[in-house]
Amino acid sequence: MSDTPENSPGAPAAAGAGAAPAGQGPALMVLAQYLKDLSFESPAAPMCFQDSTPPQMSVNVDLNRNNLGPDQYEVELSVSAKAERNSETVFIVEAAYAGVFEIKNVTPEQLQVAIAVECPKILFPFLRQILANATQNGNFPPLMIEPIDFAGNYMRSLMQQQQAQAAAGGGEAAPGQAPVA
Repeated sequence: MSDTPENSPGAPAAAGAGAAPAGQGPALMVLAQYLKDLSFESPAAPMCFQDSTPPQMSVNVDLNRNNLGPDQYEVELSVSAKAERNSETVFIVEAAYAGVFEIKNVTPEQLQVAIAVECPKILFPFLRQILANATQNGNFPPLMIEPIDFAGNYMRSLMQQQQAQAAAGGGEAAPGQAPVA
């Protein structure tokens, strides 16, 4: 008899590991991750390098999903960042990074949370590094986007949807109908 817990790295693999037969707990698997789009522009170069004043930054983040088949979803995290100094564009960087996820044995509510919170948490560090490299390769300091609270964003979005439905006389949102923003 071994003292090694079943889920520890030294434990033997169970038959069919990786597959989540019906009746077992929830499973989220990353099937693929990839860069879908990357664009970097520095329209004021090389003149913009003569001014050492830090530019004003604006950053927008978007999350999209695409159902690919039974239990498979593409989740795409997009970021657009613009640096401006004295009303002049210093640089614009845009990137879309996506993953294909297999999500099994979950309720509709759990599926929404997985897509809006867990999948972006997996993708974000890779997208952040791509943006940092792109800006650094453009001769700027690396753009290090602050960590994003995907769970907090999801909860705020859910509350806004519930308030909008209540104001429209529709009552509370049905579980699992929260937006994936």
